[in-house]
Amino acid sequence: MTYPLYDISYDVEAVPLPHLMKLFASAWWTAERTQAEAHGILAGSDVVVTVLDRRTGQLAGFARVLTDRTYLAVVLDVIVAPELRGEGIGAMVMEAVLAHQWVAGVRSVELVCQPDVVAFYERWGFTQQVGQSRLLRRTADSALTGQ
Repeated sequence: MTYPLYDISYDVEAVPLPHLMKLFASAWWTAERTQAEAHGILAGSDVVVTVLDRRTGQLAGFARVLTDRTYLAVVLDVIVAPELRGEGIGAMVMEAVLAHQWVAGVRSVELVCQPDVVAFYERWGFTQQVGQSRLLRRTADSALTGQ
């Protein structure tokens, strides 16, 4: 799919780090990440999706995926620039994530999100019906536990 005002890329080497840091600063769960951590995140991700605004050259959207390419893919850090929210950027990001060859064929694609965006992800078949499964977390990041 092509978009006249945006470029979608899977090229991790082309991610503009200063723009990514600005995007990270706009989301509560990524706001404290450092540039060194961002480098590690990019290097350790199996799939990275960026949406660049052709008009401004700014990073409009971002997501990353960890996957075994067969059974499971976990979508992380879906972020859209605050000034562009509601313009379909998040949908572009998710379409690109789910179309990637390392994600499209896996048996299960999973993500964690806040209640206010559940309906957004349900558009792609994500569900809150996870059987008896429960999310468990071990973290030193108090922002992720609400404490």
